[in-house]
Amino acid sequence: MFSRATENSQEGAGAAGSVLLPVVCSLTPGLHQFKFFVDGEWRHDERQPFLTGNYGIVNTIYLPPESALLSPRTPNSRVGMDLDNEPSPPMAAEPDGSMQDTALRISEADIKLSRSRISIFLSSHTAYDLFPDSGKVIALDINLPVKQAFHVLYDEGISVAPLWDCARGQFVGVLSALDFILILQELGNRGSNLTEEELETHTISAWKDGKHQMFGQLDEHGRPLQGNIIHAGPYDCLKDVALKILQNKVSTVPIMHSSSQDGSFPQLLHLASLSGILRCICRHFRHTTSSLPILLQPICKIPLGTWVPRSEDQSGRPLVMLRRNESLSLALSLLVQAKVSSIPILDENNSLVDTYSRSDITALAKDRVYAQIHLDEMSIHQALQLGQDAHSTYGGFNGQRCQMCLRSDPLLKVMERLATPGVRRVIIVEAGSKRVEGIISLSDVFRFLLG
Repeated sequence: MFSRATENSQEGAGAAGSVLLPVVCSLTPGLHQFKFFVDGEWRHDERQPFLTGNYGIVNTIYLPPESALLSPRTPNSRVGMDLDNEPSPPMAAEPDGSMQDTALRISEADIKLSRSRISIFLSSHTAYDLFPDSGKVIALDINLPVKQAFHVLYDEGISVAPLWDCARGQFVGVLSALDFILILQELGNRGSNLTEEELETHTISAWKDGKHQMFGQLDEHGRPLQGNIIHAGPYDCLKDVALKILQNKVSTVPIMHSSSQDGSFPQLLHLASLSGILRCICRHFRHTTSSLPILLQPICKIPLGTWVPRSEDQSGRPLVMLRRNESLSLALSLLVQAKVSSIPILDENNSLVDTYSRSDITALAKDRVYAQIHLDEMSIHQALQLGQDAHSTYGGFNGQRCQMCLRSDPLLKVMERLATPGVRRVIIVEAGSKRVEGIISLSDVFRFLLG
């Protein structure tokens, strides 16, 4: 950080009446590294030369000796930047015109080494490592009225709960936010056989049977359900739990244990998620980042996530985005049809202002708002405002609902943000304009880490 900042109202006056504080520092000849402290975070300017150092990605500036400044430069001469008497790596021009250190180009050897060490860690730890010191898990009886279940999810701040069938002595599935999206869409259909009054007595079991008739049996992501509930045991290693989540394309896997041989009347111990597993990885490797070479690499150098295709690239898959004045009905339809869990919400300048996720639907349970609105008449902005007061863990994140990063941020930073409870994706935005450049989800990270 710089000291001796002086206020200059003439030269330092910025836009909107802000005041800039110019700083004058005397630096010795040689290579210097620096970063910027912006909005409580250390960042670097990707438009200037930068490299990876002891403090992550840092900008660099080289001040030549006075003799070098006075001597004429020959056409083939180059002012080098020496560090520990070794020449610095050459700088390479990127497609966007920025200059980057070629050492930042991720190698297959680094990826292979990092994946191997993560695999060893996950294989040597079990689901027990995910259990909190204290907590609770919520399960719903299949004979509970749908309306009550809707309010339970809202009150408990959760978006999915296992379903218990007392007659069978088994967990038989899950109730998720997608169920309520489909229910609200069905209520909005004029020809629907389901009315708001019927939600008082319409049970979860009856809804599941009706959903099977209307849509075919679907899981929480709108795909055909395959038999029994997907679950894991407390002694299963974390790698197997993560693979089970990825392979079955679900957001959570119940951790259950039964003392009987036939597996009846199991105990529900925990709901495992990729976020919890990632939290274990970050906690273990946070202070030994050198053992995982990929952690300090900028995410733009890693084959990870879904990115907005460049104008010259027609092969990319376009991202689903909406403006905040679009209808809630449109947002819900896209969540179902596009099989995505969240949609970036933009303002009139195409800047990111928020995201609307499947789990946000539970906010409509507050004061029975779902019974007083028409989905095609409520805007996304209005729907998001309803959820601002929710005490759901899927809500505020200490005032940061929408998790953002820059394309130049290191993978470790993205992983730590995704390890926050309730966060399932990070939006990559352009510095300054906040225009969306890509999305990285939890499943993206684990597919990359596990190869």
